[in-house]
Amino acid sequence: MSADRALLDEALERGEEEGGNVEFKERLTRAVHLSDGRMESLAAQLRHRVLSGDGVATYVVGVTDDGGIAGIPPDDFSETMDVLSLLAEEAGAHIEDVETWGVGDSAERGLVGVATIREGAMLDVDDDHIVVGTAGHVDHGKSTLVGSLVTGQADNGNGGTRSFLDVQPHEVERGLSADLSYAVYGFSDDGPVHMRNPHRKSDRAQIVQEADRLVSFVDTVGHEPWLRTTIRGLVGQRLDYGLLVVAADDGPTRTTREHLGILLAMELPTVVAITKIDAVSEERAAEVEREVERLLRDVGRTPLSVERHGVDAAVEEISESVVPLFLTSAVTMDGLDDLDRLFESLPKRSAAEGDFKMYIDRIYSVTGVGAVASGTVNSGAVEAGDKLLLGPMSDGEFREVEVRSIEMHYHRVDRANAGRIVGIALKGVRESEIERGMVLLPANSEPTAVREFEADVMVLNHPTRIQEGYEPVVHLETISEAAVFHPDGGRLLPGDTGTTRVEFKFRPYFVEEGQRFVFREGRSKGVGTVTKVD
Repeated sequence: MSADRALLDEALERGEEEGGNVEFKERLTRAVHLSDGRMESLAAQLRHRVLSGDGVATYVVGVTDDGGIAGIPPDDFSETMDVLSLLAEEAGAHIEDVETWGVGDSAERGLVGVATIREGAMLDVDDDHIVVGTAGHVDHGKSTLVGSLVTGQADNGNGGTRSFLDVQPHEVERGLSADLSYAVYGFSDDGPVHMRNPHRKSDRAQIVQEADRLVSFVDTVGHEPWLRTTIRGLVGQRLDYGLLVVAADDGPTRTTREHLGILLAMELPTVVAITKIDAVSEERAAEVEREVERLLRDVGRTPLSVERHGVDAAVEEISESVVPLFLTSAVTMDGLDDLDRLFESLPKRSAAEGDFKMYIDRIYSVTGVGAVASGTVNSGAVEAGDKLLLGPMSDGEFREVEVRSIEMHYHRVDRANAGRIVGIALKGVRESEIERGMVLLPANSEPTAVREFEADVMVLNHPTRIQEGYEPVVHLETISEAAVFHPDGGRLLPGDTGTTRVEFKFRPYFVEEGQRFVFREGRSKGVGTVTKVD
């Protein structure tokens, strides 16, 4: 990550003042600085710095004792951060943020960093935290609605608030999402806790610190060519609820129906928000509401109009069969107070007991930290320092790794429970060796890589029969892989429910009985449940 050089300059100017809160360190090592006696001394020094700064200390790493910029190799910097984190924990504090940049020639580039250390243990997040997945047609206002919810700011009519999500520059420029994006807001006794400046990562971290209840959004892609990414967001995340968006000026489309089908196939309680009511007449908004109600009834669901029955009824009745409907506008903010009340009140659904498990969705590297695997914790809990198994690799083996640190919406936590969307920095593996669809499990488990499994499937739509050797893409958790179907009896017809053997074409994955999945090939699709693992 890049740093603001002014932060370093300020630290260098203040220097290691007697009684000050700035400390210079060239590097720290486990062998030397965590040895008997030395660790206690350094922890006491860190505690002194924190108290001198009214609860905050600054450690400048990669510099000499007199403040000269030296720079240290990335591996040494990573070990230094590990040691500093342990010293902070010993002193009753935690590393809140680390800013880093490179110095020296490109051939032998070193790192310098400024670590902000704050008094108090790293915070865990209250269990009352829900994750909502959005769906809906392109240009129907998913990201804009979420952007206005998490900031409390009205949109400018051109989708301005969608830029407040985790989106790439080319997505902002084109006004189209091409990958999953994420957002968070929360609630306290005083009401919603919004981002003050959504473009600052620290503001997202502040929400995690201040809110008593969190709502995380996984914002999917509405453009039809990226259906694969939408399915990944709705199937591969541990969602509590779905939020289907329908624009009042356009009404339900084929993509609306397809996304609704995926939400229902995953048995996800869903809310429908009819957006852009500021752009149409009341008559048109009412007409689209009736269209959505008919669509829901056609698939065996009961619509519940919040305008007629109220938010309390929506909270009480929402289920796999009852779908609340909201009329909203991100421009006028109509209906957003009602959505706030809903999300503040909905119960957590997806918490799972058992051992830790997390399927990996995104992989990236952070300077000075190393490889980071991001995803939603499926079950159990994970803590910094835990030993885990990562895999399966392409050869079916699992590799032992160590949890270096955990972040949730840019806020560092020492523990993450089921349902959390987190980034886990891993020691013992390179970014290039991690792939989407891999899983993290406890080191004492004995997982088996699976190349094929049996499943009960339902064919939702297909132009002809599905026969032996049918090759769709299977979406299971964060796995998205070509597979070969071997159906019992040799075929399955549209609308049929049957049993098939499913064989991954290219590599094995970690699969368990009871997991649900979606399969598709062109416009054909279906759903299934794993019944037996070979």
